[in-house]
Amino acid sequence: MYELNETHDPSRRSWLEAANRSDCDFPIQNLPFGVFQRIGAEHRAGEAPRGGVAIGDSIVDLRAGLTAGLFTGDAATAAQAACGATLNPLMSLPRAVVSSLRARLSDLLRINGANSELLRARASELLVPMHAVRMELPAQIGGYTDFSCSYTHMGGMRGGEPAPIFFRFPIGYNGRASSIRPSGYPVARPCGQWTAGAPSAGSTSADADVRFGPEPRLDFELEFAALVGEGNALGSALSVDAAADRLFGYCLLNDWSARGIQMLEMGGLGPFLGKSFLTTISPWIVTDEALAPFRTGRPVRRASEPPVPAHLDGERDARAGGLSIELTAYLQTAGMRRHGLPAVGIVLTNFSHLYWTFAQMLAHHTSNGCNMQPGDLIASGTVSGPETQGRACLAEINRRGTNPLDLPGGEKRMWLEDGDELTIRGRAVKEGHVPIGFGECAGRVACSSG
Repeated sequence: MYELNETHDPSRRSWLEAANRSDCDFPIQNLPFGVFQRIGAEHRAGEAPRGGVAIGDSIVDLRAGLTAGLFTGDAATAAQAACGATLNPLMSLPRAVVSSLRARLSDLLRINGANSELLRARASELLVPMHAVRMELPAQIGGYTDFSCSYTHMGGMRGGEPAPIFFRFPIGYNGRASSIRPSGYPVARPCGQWTAGAPSAGSTSADADVRFGPEPRLDFELEFAALVGEGNALGSALSVDAAADRLFGYCLLNDWSARGIQMLEMGGLGPFLGKSFLTTISPWIVTDEALAPFRTGRPVRRASEPPVPAHLDGERDARAGGLSIELTAYLQTAGMRRHGLPAVGIVLTNFSHLYWTFAQMLAHHTSNGCNMQPGDLIASGTVSGPETQGRACLAEINRRGTNPLDLPGGEKRMWLEDGDELTIRGRAVKEGHVPIGFGECAGRVACSSG
């Protein structure tokens, strides 16, 4: 885990005014990495996607910065690794090398920085407006694992307490990496087999009314995710505290869920077609270093619960394995857009509620010798909290299909309908520090895939 340094200084301000706004996701204390491509009038014919760093409402073009001689030493090594079409080469570098690039950028972008004039004097060619780009997937994601680490979610979906196995290790499944897309990608309603009645786990009766067609119970799941940095060799395992140092950065994630299909599948091996049709992530990767001020202790277990297994325990993880991240979800229907009504907040929760930490998830993943690689994606599962507004999917909000959600304009929603747009946002907040955000993780339901 990173220690606080000058890049976290709450008094530090950028000469780029947009970065100093109180509602800005990307102040100088953040500096997340992403991959972008120019569009529209700003488009350069034949220009491939390239790596950049967000600051305010602009992007530092790392390839252009290299050409301009902004970086030397380890910072240049990291910038070279980050300037291509994926961030995997950057994620594979030692943490100190990545940190040197972040420190250099912070100096170039801060007011009265020793070298700030180098970038400021050439801002028109080295900074790209965010409105003039299309964001791409930040990494080539070779593996995607979705855990389920919320006590509230696992209990609520079962109508009570989580299953006993929940307390032994982080429960997860291997998801589909090929169907992960960045924010803004349209959501096609999947087709599959589902039962006509209300959804219930393991609905596999031979005489059930099973149908094939467009999913009628489309849902979202508000999640948070980590991308792996340096991996581990096949056959080796990471301790929890070692795993914490292999987490490169974080993003928002929407685990779109076809509840009808999923519930029918749950009588077998678990989620398959009900989850694999699309997963949306926010395109900016907020580094583990940037989130150092927002570390929290992991939740303390109750006396009635089993102790943390030794191989999933660690002193640093117990003290600072959690993160204080406010997470929200907003819904806007096609009808709301027609009447000029803004998206309405339907979820307010915090990542700190999760029972298991990302370090524990990664350590558990490698405990059998599974090798993780740079760019592998690990999702937290639905981040539901104990408060009513903390229910982080429609299946919880509608109490498993029995209580519709009331929306502005008189509309109601049990499940997502065509034209609905769901947007997830996140903000790291802690007194005494500048809040930092993650950008949007958004998707609009388009139409049936069949």
